[in-house]
Amino acid sequence: MAGFFSKLMGKAGSATEPTPGASAPSFDTVVPGSTDPFDADLGQATEGQQVIYQVASVLMRYPDTEIQALIPELRQLAQEVGETPLVEAIDDVAHWYESAPMEDVAASYVQEYDLSRRHSFHLSYWTEGDTRRRGEALTRFKKMYRDSGMVTNLHGELPDYLPLVLEFTALVDSRAGRASLQAYRPSLELLRLALRDDNLAFHKLVECICDSLPGESPQTAQEIQKLARATPPAESVGLDPTDPRLLPLLQPAPVPSSLTEVSTRS
Repeated sequence: MAGFFSKLMGKAGSATEPTPGASAPSFDTVVPGSTDPFDADLGQATEGQQVIYQVASVLMRYPDTEIQALIPELRQLAQEVGETPLVEAIDDVAHWYESAPMEDVAASYVQEYDLSRRHSFHLSYWTEGDTRRRGEALTRFKKMYRDSGMVTNLHGELPDYLPLVLEFTALVDSRAGRASLQAYRPSLELLRLALRDDNLAFHKLVECICDSLPGESPQTAQEIQKLARATPPAESVGLDPTDPRLLPLLQPAPVPSSLTEVSTRS
């Protein structure tokens, strides 16, 4: 299985490699008394959860023939680890790929996930909107990558891009990655509901991600809002302050201004 993940790293679009001279990251340390949700210890991902995170990371990227060719292998891997819901989720994506010529599939992806913010794959967008404080949230993701001792190539994406977070969780540090996913659980749940309501192919993939985390998934947007504080951010650009997607969930711990970004953009 490790060989399979290594193979996927070259295809998924956000390759990671050890920082030269960096020591191996410790996955067992939790900051005592920390209130930062990124420091929560949800335990290491199981083998099945690792498969969920990496498969979802690959399939939720911009569609192309290379990813389509991987689908049978991804389905087989999900079957081998006994993740039946994931097999069904992969089948939904396979049917989407088969529903139209590749250029039409790619065009629909751009329309639904790049141009429409209703299905944003950027986790902090749902909680911070286009506000100034979103920069603090993005810095917290960058710090997670930096602390892992790995250099992460974002390939032009923001650090809270869900496929990137999922790949980090599967291949680098599942404790830290799962904590970040749980910290932005309302974002995941709102995305899940939006995909479900619009009958889009990634719905079951996001459902598998949510089911891999502690706690029951809320069934309505109102229930999801109970996971987060009700006060909207003081400033919003691009979203109305009363928009239910603006869930001010996370107050990141202050990060020193001297923090340097180890991630590189293509």
